[in-house]
Amino acid sequence: MHNEFNAIIEKDGGWFIAYCPEIPGANGQGRTKEECLKSLSDAIHLILEDRREDALRGIPAGSIQEIVSVE
Repeated sequence: MHNEFNAIIEKDGGWFIAYCPEIPGANGQGRTKEECLKSLSDAIHLILEDRREDALRGIPAGSIQEIVSVE
């Protein structure tokens, strides 16, 4: 599934730091902007994966699960 999110990036000394306003707790850092964005992307992926697993716990038996694509 393809998703796009905003990255707010700041320079702090020799580091780039970033966060995603749509995903609370998603932060990244790196010595380069590219490293920082990769770190943020990894954090977003982990948070969404954890939230999905948590949300699917306790679904009633007999429920139908479908994937919905948002473009």
